[in-house]
Amino acid sequence: MPSLDDFLGRCVVLDTQGPRVYLGQLEAYDERGYWLTDADVHDRDEGHSTNEQYVNDACLLARSGARQVNRRRVFVERTVIVSISALDDVNAEGPTGPLGAWIP
Repeated sequence: MPSLDDFLGRCVVLDTQGPRVYLGQLEAYDERGYWLTDADVHDRDEGHSTNEQYVNDACLLARSGARQVNRRRVFVERTVIVSISALDDVNAEGPTGPLGAWIP
């Protein structure tokens, strides 16, 4: 049976109920929340892309061997998370431009 332990040590996407999405390596979790390292915190209210576009672009960037990081370590409360997935499980298509426009 799958468990959160399957995500330990992997780069994950934490989707929230609000405008933020978290990407990072899942180092630990408990009943309070999740510890991510080498994380990138994206707030759709402060950027030009939707969370889906952002995750898509982050996945494509990771596949090329790079990843944006703006936090060495971050704790995310469990109560705000609506889903967790491994970044390498994202079905990315793209690339997309800064406003989500398809780049041929």
